[in-house]
This record gives sequence, structure tokens and C-alpha cells, in this order.
Amino acid sequence: MIDIYETFVKLQAAARPSGFEKPCVQLIAELAAPYCDEIRVDAMGNVICHKKGPGKRVMTAAHMDTIGLLITYIDEKGFLRFNTLGGFAPYRLISARMKLESGCRGVVFCDDKAADKKLGEIKIGDLYLDIGAQSREEAEKLVSIGDVAVYEGAPCQLGDRIASPYCDDLIACAAQLSAMSRLERSENDVYFVFTVQEETGLRGARTAAYGIDPEYGFCMDVTRTGDVAGETVKMEVKLGGGPAIKIKDSSLLCNPQAVARLRQAAEQAGMAYQDEVLTAGGTDSAAMQQTRAGVLAGCVSIPCRYIHSQHEMVSLKDAEDCAQLLALALQAAL
Repeated sequence: MIDIYETFVKLQAAARPSGFEKPCVQLIAELAAPYCDEIRVDAMGNVICHKKGPGKRVMTAAHMDTIGLLITYIDEKGFLRFNTLGGFAPYRLISARMKLESGCRGVVFCDDKAADKKLGEIKIGDLYLDIGAQSREEAEKLVSIGDVAVYEGAPCQLGDRIASPYCDDLIACAAQLSAMSRLERSENDVYFVFTVQEETGLRGARTAAYGIDPEYGFCMDVTRTGDVAGETVKMEVKLGGGPAIKIKDSSLLCNPQAVARLRQAAEQAGMAYQDEVLTAGGTDSAAMQQTRAGVLAGCVSIPCRYIHSQHEMVSLKDAEDCAQLLALALQAAL
């Protein structure tokens, strides 16, 4: 059976933003090979792992892309300006350590002219990446326009919890791999998909679902929690409270049939779970639900604090339970 933490560490080291997922594609294909009947990588870069069964076609999805920075300009002093791939709160980038594809590293800082702005007023255009270069010419030896950067930093275990860049959504990729390894036999025809470009518009899930044409779709992603100090958005979901079974987010209303199947699997296993209503944010479930003539779609969520920051935090037990819940939901005929 796949170990979720060890697998997450490997995936996190290979993290790349939307459109640049190739290292994760190769790694996931290698990790999944022993646990499915066939693997293919489609034109978008989605890794599609087929576990054959006699029943209905079911697609599961966890996205392997992360948020990141795209270099857009190098100034005369060698500082890098950038755009974003995926959603950032700009102030959270200040003092962040980043690594580029070339191996070059740098730190994000804010223009002096923007230093008096309130945190919420800071824009991406106020920020720059300092890679230690002393001129444009020196920087151009290390970086090209169009290069991408991701947060630098290894996962840190805090008891049962993990603090790390890119729990969104690599902890769910690790959990989906674990679910695949637990599912020895299924009455359903299951496609475990590791999708690309979720952070930039659910693009990979949309094309994969069109090709697979599933009857059911289950996404695995992280969701925010309501147990953070000073939290203004009220949510029942908390870290360590078990898998969150989504009812709604801003991209979809989950189909009652899919929600009921997940709840039934949890209750039969005696597993604690949480009901999730996410007021902001979307998931690959929406792309699956809206493909072709429609798909019965649901989502198993891993509670996560500080989403899209350098130090996202999840409970390893929640991730383990999410893997078990997905495997149980897929086992019997739908």
C-alpha cells in the first residue's frame, strides 16, 4: 500500500505550476503503475490510470499542478517582475523564497514606493524577485522570460500535521494514489486521473472527462477550514475532523447521489466525516459534472489551513481517511 506522507514528499519536490507539470507527470505514472491495468498521458498532460471493472465508468480526479510565478520582465538592475499562475494574495508573497526551473533561487520583496500600502492593497505589480544578480545581463544568464518559479521549502511534520508548500493539491494526489493501491477489486470501471491546469480554470479535468465520458465523478482536493485564529469566514470544517464531504462550492452543487454514496461509505466504515459548504473556490468536480450530457459529481476534501500560502497545513490522518473513504466508495457497484 502506498504511504501517503512519503509519496507527498516525493511529489512536493517535483512541484510545478499549471502548464509545466511534466516532472509530476513522470513521477505519478511510475508510482501508479503497479496498481492499475493501464496508464496513458493525454494531449493536455493528464495522467489517466485505468482500473478495469464490469460496472459503470467512474472518474476520480486530483490535480497535480500548483500555483506559481511566471517571469515577465528583467529590469536593468537584474530584478525580475512576474505574473501569477493561479490565485495569490500578493502580500503573502513578501519575503517568500522561490526556486526556478533552472535551479536558480530568489526572494520576493516589495517596491519601496508600495511599502506604505495596507497589506490588502499590495498588488502583484508592486513585487519583484531578487535572485542576487547585479545587472540585467547577469540575470539573463540564469533566467529567461517565461520561466516559472515555485515556493521553496521542504515539508515539515508537526506531530500528525504537515506544514508545507503545495499541500494543494499534492497531498490529495498522494491520497488518490493510496486509494488506488487499496482498491484491489472494484465492481466499477474506474479511471484515476491526475489532472493538469486546475489552478488556471479546471482545464485538464474538463478534457479528461470529455474523453472518458464517466457516469460518476469524484474529485479529491483540499478545502479551507473554520478553525483558524481570527477567521472571518465561518465554516464547520476543522483540521483533524475527518474527510469533508462537499455539498457545494462556488463552482458546483454536488449531485445528491454522489454525496449519499460518500456518506454511506463513511458510515459503513464507522468513519467520522464533515459536511462541507465552501463559499469561495472551485474544484475539478465542476468540470466533470458539466462534461457532455452531465455527470453525477461529488468531492472528498482534505481540510487545509492557509491555502495558497508557503505553509499550507493538513492532518495526515485526515488524508489517510480520505484515501480509505474514496476506495470504499468505489468498491461496490454504483
